[in-house]
Amino acid sequence: MFIRRKAGRRIRAIIPLLISAIVVYAIIAGTVMTKGQADEQAQKMTYENIRRAAVQCYALEGVYPVSIDYLIDHYGIRPDTQRFVIHYQFIAENLLPDIAVIPINR
Repeated sequence: MFIRRKAGRRIRAIIPLLISAIVVYAIIAGTVMTKGQADEQAQKMTYENIRRAAVQCYALEGVYPVSIDYLIDHYGIRPDTQRFVIHYQFIAENLLPDIAVIPINR
């Protein structure tokens, strides 16, 4: 009987530690998932801002810009080049350029 009481006390002592470990794991996992979602959202917004500026340029000037630098200089976009590689390929004056925003893995 004494052995069962000792085992029961050990189990009761371990349960709070297990619960604490689960809570800490859940917090860390939630933080990692939230950061990933924020990165995806920033990538999407960067793409949309570049695309929107290119379309606005076409609407105002009648041609799509030849380079991303033109959009930066004349349309005020500020892509985060520390986090993303911007692929901008001019096709023709009347065709939307090929735009891609690629995250830099660190």
